[in-house]
This record gives sequence, C-alpha cells and structure tokens, in this order.
Amino acid sequence: MIPVIMSGGSGTRLWPLSRKQKPKQFIALFGDNTMFQDTLHRVVDVDGMQSPIVVCNSDHRFMVADQLHQLNIDDAAIMLEPFGRNTAPALALSALQSMSNGNDPVLLVLAADHVIEHVSKFHTAIAIAEKQAEEGLLVTFGIVPTSPNTGYGYIQAKDKGQLSEIKAFVEKPDLETAKAYVDSGDYYWNSGMFMFKASTLISELEKYSPDILAACRDALEKGSNDLDFIRLDSNAFDSCPSDSIDYAVMEHTDCAVVVPLEAGWSDVGSWSSLWECANHDAQENVLHGDIVIQDVQQSYIHSENRLVTVLGLDNVVVVETADAVFVSSKEAAQNVKSIVETLNKSKRPETENHRLCYRPWGHYDAIDKGERFQVKRITVNPGASLSLQMHHHRAEHWVVVTGAAEVTCDGNVILLSENESTYIPVGKKHRLHNPGRVPLEIIEIQSGSYLGEDDIVRFGDNYHRC
Repeated sequence: MIPVIMSGGSGTRLWPLSRKQKPKQFIALFGDNTMFQDTLHRVVDVDGMQSPIVVCNSDHRFMVADQLHQLNIDDAAIMLEPFGRNTAPALALSALQSMSNGNDPVLLVLAADHVIEHVSKFHTAIAIAEKQAEEGLLVTFGIVPTSPNTGYGYIQAKDKGQLSEIKAFVEKPDLETAKAYVDSGDYYWNSGMFMFKASTLISELEKYSPDILAACRDALEKGSNDLDFIRLDSNAFDSCPSDSIDYAVMEHTDCAVVVPLEAGWSDVGSWSSLWECANHDAQENVLHGDIVIQDVQQSYIHSENRLVTVLGLDNVVVVETADAVFVSSKEAAQNVKSIVETLNKSKRPETENHRLCYRPWGHYDAIDKGERFQVKRITVNPGASLSLQMHHHRAEHWVVVTGAAEVTCDGNVILLSENESTYIPVGKKHRLHNPGRVPLEIIEIQSGSYLGEDDIVRFGDNYHRC
C-alpha cells in the first residue's frame, strides 16, 4: 500500500497564519509536527505501508522535502504540479507513477491538512477498505456527521451504518437539507479520502475521463527528475482538464463503495473548526503564545511575536503574526477569504508570504524596510549555499552574527567570522556559503533604488532555480 498525500491547497481560510507560500498543511497547529507530518504519522504503522507519493505545488517543494527529511523519509516520490488541475489529474498521475516499475499497489489517498483524532479507528477503516480495494472497488471514506454542516459535500449510501454501495454524491446543501440528510442516517460527509488499486483507477479513468488520463500520461512521460522531485512537462499538463475525482470518476462508476468513518475527523477549514479541534482551557478558550486575558470565553487567540491582551470579549478570533493582525467574531471568521481577496486586489504581499520566508538553503526574516533600504536576518543551514547571483539595483552589507561565512564576490573568496562584515557592490556576482556545522546567521542591509526579490540574476544554483 502506498499513501498518496494531496498537498496542493493554499489554505486562505486560515489567513494570516496560512498563506500561499506556506499554507496550513505546513504549519504546526496542534503540537510539534505540521499537519502534513501528522498525516504521514497516522499511517506509518499500517502493515505493508510503503514510502509515500506527495503531490504538491512546485513552490512548496523544498518545504515538502525538508518536512519529509525531518521524519527520516528520504525516498518519497514528490510530484510537482506546475499549476493546479484539481484531484482527478493528481490521482491519475499518482497511479501512473506507482505503476512505473511494473507494480500495481493499493493507493491510500489522503489530504495533507486534515485532523483525525482517533487513529486506531482510522486504521480499522483502512483495513476494511483495503479488502475492498484488492477486489477492484473504488473506496471512499464517509464521515459519520456530527452536525448538519453546510460546508461539506455529502455521500448518500444505499445501506445505513456499514460498508455500502454509493447511491449518490451531493453538493454542499443548505441548512434545512443538511438537517434532513443527518436525520435520515443515509448520508455521510464527503471526506475526500479514497483507496483503490492503481490499475482500477486507471481503468475507470479510461472509461469516464480519457482526456485527463491521456494528458497526465503525456505530462509524466515528457517530464524529468530534478533532485528529489518529479517535474511534469508544463506544456503537456496545461492541456489537462481540471476536474475533481468525484466528477471525473466516482459519480459515474459502478465500482464505488463507501466505508463509514467515525474517528474525530475535521478538515480544519475555518477558524471555528480549528478552535473546535484544539485543547480548551476552563473558559473554553484556545490560547497560543504570549497572551494575557480577562473575562474572555470560547475564543481562539494566537500570538506569534508579541504580547497580546484581550479583555471582556467572547467568541472571538484574534491572530497576531509578525506583519498582520486578524480580529473577528468566530461566526464571521469563516468569511476571511473576502479579506484575502481584498488584499490580493491591492497586491498586498501579506497574502503570499510570511515575514519569515523559507528557502531551500534556510530562511530570512525581513525585519525592517524603508524607501531605499531593507534589513534582513538571514539563516543559512550547515553546508548550504545561496545561488551565485547579482543585483542591478541594490548593494548589500553583510554582518556575521553567528557561525562562519564563506563569501564569494567578483571572483574573490573570503572567510568571515562572528562580528566581521563585507560589502557587495551593485552589479557584482556574489554567493554566500555556510562551510560550518552550525547555522550561519547574518544581518543583511540592502540599499538602492529597487529592493524587490525579482532583482536577482542567477548564474549558478544548487537547487536548480531560475
């Protein structure tokens, strides 16, 4: 069995914690591990489980690789989508990749950003589903509903409370319809989790969505391996229709069954659902960070960088990050996407990146910025290097805070220790390398007429970036 981890979401419903370049699946919301890592942890002990296939946005590839490495998973197949095409193409690609060595494994399809509280119950459902998948069926996991939720699609089963054929997939209902679904006992929430043999999915795609399958075959065959990644051919993938696996296959096939799952599942699709999933204090508050409150109940309050105080409010969401603060009632917080849309129209960078930006060599924190200057705290991992690059519009001053820095500038190489500095003039080719065994930290002061990240011309890069 191979777990297929779908990790292409942008997570805007949890802004400002979740952003385009670091969405919620790569954030530690419930402990030390990220949601992506928790998803892998849940299946690592299942008998016969092999190394995963991860389907992700190309922009997230180094975060995926790093978080897999933290779990000592170094042989995963990381497939990079040049652009999103929904779940049907992603699963077609995964099935084709899993069969490339002549095998025909069972694929367990999981979203990277879900919570499952009772792992043992989940494992029981996996065992039931595996038997069905081995017999050539397409299995989906239906969540036993705990409320008439209008935010989920539903699956209507032919038989109540047990493994069943599927009668219908239905769209997100209004509240009255959702109440009727839950009262009937015939309906489950559609979890978006599946299990099937790779060959079964390929066969059903041939019947119902041959254009998707053909485009995915072409994109994979014309693709290439790049470091730890499988890159699809962009031109071939561009011709692939965008469709969900529900529309492309599951609603048409006569091979689909649903396995009920009652294991404390949530897709953490809103601030309210994050509050519900987290541990509460005596006043039913969820508190994270440096927080002082008085007369506050049933609220979610998150601080990342500074003291946050809240007085005399109930049912609120307060989220502080280095560059943004979000305050809302819990009820209205589900509409945060409208705030993100407004920010996007204004081309505000706060929807794209956190102030702390991760790179394959480490990370940087943009700690101050003015009209003609910018200050960054840069951390370079042991043995890592920035690209050999130059800038047309800015000069840079580097001061070493901790560690050792090997600096290449205009063909000359120097070694700097703590409290030493150097100057990189405009237009000079330069590179920063950490030759040591501990992280290198420098303060970079940029000055010039233009300080954008796109003022980088690369001449050589260990990570194959343009």
